Amino acid sequence: MLIDSHCHFDFDVFDASRDVLMLRCLEQGVAGFLVPATTYASWSKLESLIESYPSWRAAYGLHPYFLKEALLSQIDLLGEQCEKSKVVAVGEIGLDCWPNAVDMSTQMDFFSRQLHVAKLLKLPVILHARKSYDLVFKCLRDAEFKEGGVVHAFNGSLEQAKRFLGLGFVLGIGGTITYPRAKKAHRVLASLDGRDFILETDSPDMPIQGFQGQANTPLSIPLIAQSAAIIRDESIEQITAQTYDNLLRVFPKWREDLL
Repeated sequence: MLIDSHCHFDFDVFDASRDVLMLRCLEQGVAGFLVPATTYASWSKLESLIESYPSWRAAYGLHPYFLKEALLSQIDLLGEQCEKSKVVAVGEIGLDCWPNAVDMSTQMDFFSRQLHVAKLLKLPVILHARKSYDLVFKCLRDAEFKEGGVVHAFNGSLEQAKRFLGLGFVLGIGGTITYPRAKKAHRVLASLDGRDFILETDSPDMPIQGFQGQANTPLSIPLIAQSAAIIRDESIEQITAQTYDNLLRVFPKWREDLL
C-alpha cells in the first residue's frame, strides 16, 4: 500500500476537509500517514487526532524554522511525549538556513538536544535540512547517532545522499520529482538502490506539477509514485512495495504495531 511518510495533516488548513480527504485517500490506495509535529503548541492537537485515525503515526519535535517561540525547557518534555502510543520517530527536527530562521547557534543547540532524546529512546528521526545537508550530517556524526530515520524532502547531490544512507537513513522523495526541470533530483533518484527512499508530500506545502498555488494533500502520493516509476524505469507496484518495506524498516515501531 502507499504511505505518505511526511504530511502535516494536523494543520488547521485541513480541519474542515480532513475526514473527506481521508476517505478519498483510502479510495486511492493511500492507506498510511506519518504526521510530524512542528511546534510544542501542536503536540496536544496531534496527540488528540492520532487517536481518531488508526492509519496515522506521529512524530514529535521542534522544527528549526519555528524556534522563535520555542523554549529549551520544552525539550525536557519531549521524551515523555515520544513514549506515547503510535509514536514512531522524533521530528521534525534539524537545521534551516532559509532567511528569517533563528540564528544557527540556537538551531544547533535545539537540534543536538533533540538528537540526544532520540538516542536515549532509540527512536529514528525525521530530519529537516534546508540548505544545510553538510552541517546536519556533521551534527549526526558528532552525536554518534545510529538510529537512522529519513532526510525529509531530500534535494541534495548523490554524494550527499550516500553520506546519509551510510548512517542508516533513507531519503524522503516528494513533489519535486514531478517537475520536468528537476533534473538533478531525477538523476539522484534514478541512481538510488530500491532500499534508499520513501514517498512523501509535505502537505499542505510542496504542491506537485500542475497543482501550483493549491494546498497539497496526501492525494498526491499516487502521482509521485507514478513519477518515481517513470524515472526509475520500474512499475508502480515495485515502487509501492519497495517504499512500504523501506518505511517499516526505518520506523521499526510502526512495523511492531502491525505484528
